Amino acid sequence: MQQQAIAILDSGVGGLTVVKEVMRQLPKEQIIYFGDTERAPYGPRRAEEVVRFTEEIVSFLLKFHPKMIVIACNTATAVAMDRIRTMVPVPVVGVIHPGARAAIKMTRSQTIGVIGTEGTIRSRAYERALHELSPHVRIVSRACPALVPLVEKGLYHAPESKATVRASIQPVLEQPIDCLILGCTHYPFLQDMISEIAGPEVSLINSAEETAREVSALLYHRGQLAKTDAAPRHRFFCSGDEGMFRQIAQEWLGQPVDVTQVAWPVSRIV
Repeated sequence: MQQQAIAILDSGVGGLTVVKEVMRQLPKEQIIYFGDTERAPYGPRRAEEVVRFTEEIVSFLLKFHPKMIVIACNTATAVAMDRIRTMVPVPVVGVIHPGARAAIKMTRSQTIGVIGTEGTIRSRAYERALHELSPHVRIVSRACPALVPLVEKGLYHAPESKATVRASIQPVLEQPIDCLILGCTHYPFLQDMISEIAGPEVSLINSAEETAREVSALLYHRGQLAKTDAAPRHRFFCSGDEGMFRQIAQEWLGQPVDVTQVAWPVSRIV
């Protein structure tokens, strides 16, 4: 019997941070990934557009008969996850609630920072998720639109990027936060820079790590964890520059990747 894969999607390369954690925590699982690099970033786009793009990607991924879909994009999770859940026959996991739960466990001061794309911050999805868990927690949010392009261009190690990162997050750090949610899956690429700027008194919440834990727990409870000992064959798809995607993916994951470029449009979910 052929192993069913976990399908993971993102606006670009950011969801590779979730892929890396799923590989680490669930090394037997096969992953099929789609990064919509041609149309990234999603943050500045209208919600209706993000929903349509997410539907198109999910429609493509369903052709591989996955056992689970992970929306590894905070913007798409915020505006499209509920709709996708009503349209597909498999569980759908997002990245916002796992990060919110981790932050509530971590905070001591009850003041939590959130950085994300314009779309994620505008949706107030993290505020709702955090207040559902702890009504009295104080939240300091800021959109950081300059950060995703740094990652998509492969500049997350470049020394000159540090000034952009500092300018983006400094207003949040001026508040008395003790933990900072990296509310975009691209941001863990910049985690070392963010940590250095924020200092040791601010704990960083990586939604990728928490999402992988949720995937693991859900598959376990559904009895769907991979049982084969054969090494999984992962597949990666992107809509934009195949070479740039491969370069970033191989560096981040530390292994060769099989990348196929997919031309749009694709059919939507029917």
